[in-house]
Amino acid sequence: MTSRLLITGGSGYLGRHLARRAAAEFPGEWRYTTFSADPLAWPQGARLDLRDGPAVRRFVAEFAPDAIIHTAGSNRTPDMAAVIVTGTGHVVAAAAEVGARLIHLSTDSIFDGTAAPYDETAAPAPLNAYGRAKAAAEALAAAHPNAVIVRTSLIYGLAEMDNGTAWMAAALRAGRPVTLFTNQRRNPVWVETLSRACLELLDLAYRGVLNVAGRQVMTRADFGRRLLDWWGVAERDTLAFGPDESGQWPLDCEMDVGRAARLLRTPLLGVDEVLAL
Repeated sequence: MTSRLLITGGSGYLGRHLARRAAAEFPGEWRYTTFSADPLAWPQGARLDLRDGPAVRRFVAEFAPDAIIHTAGSNRTPDMAAVIVTGTGHVVAAAAEVGARLIHLSTDSIFDGTAAPYDETAAPAPLNAYGRAKAAAEALAAAHPNAVIVRTSLIYGLAEMDNGTAWMAAALRAGRPVTLFTNQRRNPVWVETLSRACLELLDLAYRGVLNVAGRQVMTRADFGRRLLDWWGVAERDTLAFGPDESGQWPLDCEMDVGRAARLLRTPLLGVDEVLAL
């Protein structure tokens, strides 16, 4: 049973929810890392630049976790590849040195959106730099003998607005144009579902890729509309709906979550089920 847990990316949306869940439910010793700001400012937090290999290996060796949940990442250039790929390589190496189980968070954006629904055997075929970086990170994590690669989708919450919804709400309130795409399909996942599933995976024997997302597939337009309604964002004069014709993002990333539904006790609730709770 896992008694020492390390969470990377503690300043991110999923990472800080994992930290809160660990504080409430994890019976052993745990810590989390942040790159810059620490919204939680808890004593379990530590500053760590995952691009610094010796620092990562030293920190992990000193704490000696039984498991690492690796959520840290970036979707900003120019440091995106360094954080996602190089950082993951350092975390994987450090985990191997101490014999820690690795729960690595990946994304449905590694696909090109032409072969949905995607199950765990689907090979990455990324369309953009973010997808390529996440696919490369998956390959590094897959080399670890005791790793789970959790492929997930759009993460949202009802207690704290997720980053995408916060950006959308701020833009609409400022009168800036926002377009919600009617031809992008995803499996949005409640952050409580995803954080609970990650902790559950710590002590399961499962290894390899696992799709963990909501069981309800929705367009970005329908998903965005529901969250705007939930958060009471009334300013919609500059809101538009239409297809994404950029070719930069996959259109249909529907994932088959049947394996996770059979493996986990955590229910993979869809958006409408979550909103009805």
